[in-house]
Amino acid sequence: MKHDFDQVISRVNTACEKWDDLQNRFGVSDAIPMWVADMDFTSPPPVIEALRQRVEHGIYGYTYRPDSYAEAIVDWVKRRHHWPIDRKWIAHSPGVLAALSTIILTCSQPGDKVIIQTPVYHPFSRTIKALGREVVNNPLHLENGRYTMDFADLEAKIDSTVKILVLCNPHNPVGRVWTGEELTRLGQICIQNNILVVSDEIHCDVVYKGHKHIPFASISEEFADQSITCIAPSKTFNLAGLQTSCIIIPNENWRDRFNQSMNSLNIGSPNPFGILAAEIAYREGEEWLEQVIDYLQGNLDFLIRYFQENIPQVKVIQPESTYLVWLDCRGLSVTTDELDKFMLNKARVAMNEGFIFGEDGAGFMRMNIACPRSIVAKSLRQIEDAVHFLCRA
Repeated sequence: MKHDFDQVISRVNTACEKWDDLQNRFGVSDAIPMWVADMDFTSPPPVIEALRQRVEHGIYGYTYRPDSYAEAIVDWVKRRHHWPIDRKWIAHSPGVLAALSTIILTCSQPGDKVIIQTPVYHPFSRTIKALGREVVNNPLHLENGRYTMDFADLEAKIDSTVKILVLCNPHNPVGRVWTGEELTRLGQICIQNNILVVSDEIHCDVVYKGHKHIPFASISEEFADQSITCIAPSKTFNLAGLQTSCIIIPNENWRDRFNQSMNSLNIGSPNPFGILAAEIAYREGEEWLEQVIDYLQGNLDFLIRYFQENIPQVKVIQPESTYLVWLDCRGLSVTTDELDKFMLNKARVAMNEGFIFGEDGAGFMRMNIACPRSIVAKSLRQIEDAVHFLCRA
């Protein structure tokens, strides 16, 4: 079945954070929203049909996770990422951030240190600090338009109080798909220092051709035993609002402690629509996903070409994964403090400000291209017009 991702579907007045919360978040209501990480595409048709039938049943009481749900996850991870996981390793959370909070509370003590690799998904830092732990930044290294890990800096910052490293794999916002060599080096350092690796792999299914996602825990039994992997159908199939994530914990001790904490916090009860949507998506959504990735590649190619030909002051950090594009705007004649205001008030495009991902994100913007190409094109034209006006001023 051929899916039409060019179709513009209004999300206005659906309590949609991306579109309806613009005034609240940015102070404007007429900008093109290219920020929060969900898609402006409908989810796979089998998911929509399954949810329709469930809605028509009419009773939405307490539910549980059936065996078929776990089987769908196991099958997907093995088929898509060549990682054979055991069903008993699977724990659950409404979202990756809820899981991260629970892991930090369970696997560290107040005052302990948690390493993140900036610029990185900004709620990591906020969550760590809110729970009384200390954030240690291990900045990525940018050279020739590509980010790499700085292992020397990492080793220099490790001491006995570092208990956890949060790995973003693939990385949000810089779009790297970490190689086996990079992950192995990182894992060896963490094993040597008894550091638990929490691998956020929520973007693992949206990977562009020429790149291959490698689950951190799949590299060796030792890595699996010293890590917790967070995945979800939310980014893959546009199901973020259904609050269903899968936490893979091979280590029985960590798994038991995680489940006990989730139960004590009373945040583990499943959403019947989320469970159903996840199972159907993992079983029947792959064809839709392949078409989405092809369409996103087209959006990305269009965007890169447009910036090169019309707005060369902005450099695209080409993503290897995700539908989020990291834009290096340091070539514009605006200060870091003025950049987000320029994009919002002059270009009328609402993106995520780079500095929220860490100090080393200053001068960058994050742009979401998971939308019809006509919207991408319109946003680029508005940015081009604003930049040309700036250059003439």
